[in-house]
Amino acid sequence: MRFAKIVFFIAGIYGLLALVPQYFLEGRIGTDHPPAITHPEYFYGFVGVGVAWQMMFLIIAGDPGRYRAAMLAGVIEKLSFAVAVPVLYLQQRVEAQIVGFSMIDLLLGVLFVSAFFTTRPRPSASARGV
Repeated sequence: MRFAKIVFFIAGIYGLLALVPQYFLEGRIGTDHPPAITHPEYFYGFVGVGVAWQMMFLIIAGDPGRYRAAMLAGVIEKLSFAVAVPVLYLQQRVEAQIVGFSMIDLLLGVLFVSAFFTTRPRPSASARGV
């Protein structure tokens, strides 16, 4: 349980630090990495969903046994980025720097799988006779 708590807490904090500033960087992203964002609804939707997931990671960290099943959805969240970015790089659609960031998500995805298998599920209330 301690391993899962640490992994999901670190993932949640890291994710919030990486994603929340993007709410204020739409214009700069377009300037530094043209072209400008042409569909801001997708950009802000992505950031919002990402922030929601970071909050879920912090919830999992609070009680890994209770939220063990949610760890699997967290693995998908991490691997969706970690797999897509190298493919985009091979298609010359993203810069190498982004591949490096996607490897952080790959590492976290692997740690999430480890946390899942090392965490015992917490018995449900009905199983405890409550």
